[in-house]
Amino acid sequence: MYILVGIIIAVGILLALAGLYSVFKQKIEFYITGLDAKFSFSDLNLLWNVAEMCDLDYPKALFWSMPSLTKCMSQITSQAAANGTETDPKTQALITKLFNYRTKLQNETDSKKGLESTMYLEKGQKLRIILPGKGVFSSKILNNGKEIIISVPRQKDMIPIPAEQWDGKFINVYLWRKADARYVFDTTVTGHGLFVGESSISLKHSSNLIRTQKRKAVRAKCEIKANLYIIKNEEIDYNAVETQNGYKCLIEDISEAGAMIRIGGKGVPNVQIKLQFNIQNMLIIMFGVVRTVEYNEASNQSLLHFECIHLEPAMKNEVLSYVYNMLPEREKEVYEALQLTDTDEQESAETGDAATDIDAAINTAEGGEGNTDKGDIPVLPEMPEISSDASAGKTQIDPSINIFDDNK
Repeated sequence: MYILVGIIIAVGILLALAGLYSVFKQKIEFYITGLDAKFSFSDLNLLWNVAEMCDLDYPKALFWSMPSLTKCMSQITSQAAANGTETDPKTQALITKLFNYRTKLQNETDSKKGLESTMYLEKGQKLRIILPGKGVFSSKILNNGKEIIISVPRQKDMIPIPAEQWDGKFINVYLWRKADARYVFDTTVTGHGLFVGESSISLKHSSNLIRTQKRKAVRAKCEIKANLYIIKNEEIDYNAVETQNGYKCLIEDISEAGAMIRIGGKGVPNVQIKLQFNIQNMLIIMFGVVRTVEYNEASNQSLLHFECIHLEPAMKNEVLSYVYNMLPEREKEVYEALQLTDTDEQESAETGDAATDIDAAINTAEGGEGNTDKGDIPVLPEMPEISSDASAGKTQIDPSINIFDDNK
């Protein structure tokens, strides 16, 4: 009996010491960070007490989180008013210093126009989460401190995976940050529990956030035989179906916004073209411009980066359906996550939080680069032939490559 009591007491002492060590370590980190930010020891003593009064799980967040800083500034002001010390020079000096620091923090954020760490993400931020092989989930940040605490991820307002089953999972997180940009980062689920009565999971912080631009279109690899026609008329009939053979070509990847086209001969950029082909049993007609050309002299073939300017809605939906069905499962998950962050961006704009231009974006190298103006196709003064052999009349892909059957 005495042995059992002794063990319980010993365990209690060890737990108490462990708790004290954790608080001590956190306090040391807090003071080191605060001194680097030019706060005095007396200021830091007060800030530490205020952080405890405000129940901040991660007091050090005061030095980079504006919501945490604002909350504590409000607490200091309220406490000073309650104690009758709001006019005290020391109190006013501290509040002035906090306002200056907050202004500095805001200016640094504005000048960076980007996140360097997930520590800067704010409470309420929407998240789109990919659990590889399980699809895309939606969540939001409940608290951001030593770890990111988020609501248990949902799919279609359901929780198909309980909180405890997320432990240890490696995930990809997509988000749209208001008045900034889209971000993606990878992280690990470190645990689960309850936060203010809500079931939650915890994520490890990351300092490797990738700032990305909105993808104009998702492309799928394919091998679709098509006919290409050069547009020479100023008046374009978008409903006209060509009955004569055009230049034989092969579409190697496609999206509703354009395609990569392989064709015989030396291609020319800035040429208006019409692309006609079939997907399943539907005739697809795309109008647009050849933006760039990659010519292979050895094979006498060109890769045309084609930007689609006009595509009828029904045909566009057929192309989108084809693209989505052709994507590998992993790319489908990414595509869905990007679509959901597009929705978040639109909702942000509707509530008056207009996004700024993205200065540092990832080049997705999807082809169809350049101007994406959806107006009329620009009329060019002269329309050069695509074929390097002008006498040929129609461009034929080199038979030695054997891309098409001779009788096609």
